[in-house]
Amino acid sequence: MSSTLDIIRRAAEPHGLNLVAATPVARYDDIVKEISRASAIDPLARSIVVIGNGGGALWNALKSHAARNPGWWDRENPLDDFTRDVVERDVAAPLRALGLRCTTVYPFMSSGRTLSFIELGKVAGIAGPSILGVTVHPVYGPWIAFRAALLLDEDLDSPGEALGFDPCPRCTVRTCIPACPASAVSVESGWDIPKCLTHRVEVEQDCTPRCHARAGCVIGPEHRYPDDELAYHQMRALRSMRPYYEAHIKPKASRGS
Repeated sequence: MSSTLDIIRRAAEPHGLNLVAATPVARYDDIVKEISRASAIDPLARSIVVIGNGGGALWNALKSHAARNPGWWDRENPLDDFTRDVVERDVAAPLRALGLRCTTVYPFMSSGRTLSFIELGKVAGIAGPSILGVTVHPVYGPWIAFRAALLLDEDLDSPGEALGFDPCPRCTVRTCIPACPASAVSVESGWDIPKCLTHRVEVEQDCTPRCHARAGCVIGPEHRYPDDELAYHQMRALRSMRPYYEAHIKPKASRGS
């Protein structure tokens, strides 16, 4: 078990993919709906290795890669493409060369089945829940993301340090709540998506450079993403929010005008 995970960690970490944990397929499949089950993607898989990033190391690796590859920033999804290249070439290919069956799954897949990475992150101990609408890590706080999962025909069970981590109910500071200019975060209901989306779309400049509530979290502030990475993620989030806002939230009278 340790040999396979060691191979994955050694291959992933130089590229900023510094969070790796494993869980049996059955443990994950038992808590999700059929459409999100790993066994529906690869019936022969016995374990899932989750790969993520904490802090700004992945972003720095991407910037170095883009500097060596002119035009990379012109791609539609430069970060996703970089992640896929690294995982396929440096992580999955060596495992397959050793004779392991390895199916790669990404949270940014736009077609076909994928996994519920939030539930997978919890059961694998990569990250716990928060009232911010993002998951949190004991060290990196909300400055983490899921990047890939490997479905392997090997029995692995090696949860990360966030197993059972649920910090918000015990937090007494909660600076994230007043930090949100839209008042879209509360202890009782968590992240108010319609309120957040409405503010983001109608008052863009407030949240263009960063999510203020996320930046207000007291866990791992020293690992906050660099400013250019924050702006990148906020821009892409807004791009996906606008169509949803227009279709589901914008007042009907405004839609027809």
